Amino acid sequence: MNPLIETIKAIEVETPVDKIIRQLKHLIVSGQLKPGDRLPAERVLAEKFGVGRSYVREAILKLEFYGLLKTSPQSGTYVSGLSINVLDNLLTDLINFNKDDFNALIEARYYLELSAVRVAAERRTEEDLHAMERALDEYEYKIAQGLNGVEEDLLFHIKIARATKNPVIESMLLILIPDLVKSINENKVCGEERGLLSIPEHRAILKALEEKDSDAAEKAMANHLNEIFQISRAGYDAKKLLDNNAE
Repeated sequence: MNPLIETIKAIEVETPVDKIIRQLKHLIVSGQLKPGDRLPAERVLAEKFGVGRSYVREAILKLEFYGLLKTSPQSGTYVSGLSINVLDNLLTDLINFNKDDFNALIEARYYLELSAVRVAAERRTEEDLHAMERALDEYEYKIAQGLNGVEEDLLFHIKIARATKNPVIESMLLILIPDLVKSINENKVCGEERGLLSIPEHRAILKALEEKDSDAAEKAMANHLNEIFQISRAGYDAKKLLDNNAE
């Protein structure tokens, strides 16, 4: 093969969330936003970035769980007290987080969610259950209207992670779930009817959580994620076959 061809790399397409994080990084590193400074409201940021508020919210959530932002319901969102050098390195790592290995991300999500839902079944509160119920009601309403319920689907899974009362599990899933759920949904990886099929699967998960049945919760989550997990396994098998043929 021509050596020149070997130097060509795939074009990296940034998501709106990555672009928001990159711009915030520039504001912080340049000193325009200093540790302790308060960010403008989500609505204002969305208007300035020219994107929907959901993208701004997702970027803030990611930065918050990395400890780069601090949010208070009373006073807003602030840049953390970390030094500029530390913030610069952390933000670079976050932007460069490897999203290319789709199969690995799906596999990681599968095993993390199975573990998370078991813990959530033991620790969930009534407030957690109400939050999950609201997310499912909104999801089902959107699906019934023929609309995209990706944000409500995402919220349901995040509420399960939050119910573990383990901030590390929650943070790890918050990193993995948003991009995966959106990619799977937008590209219809599991087909056109996936949204409708998810409704009884979600309800089975919620029922097991209500009953504090860890085994049933794990089984229901495994059933819900099985289709995409099998796609991941097929991807691994295909990669292995290609690697063997290349040797």
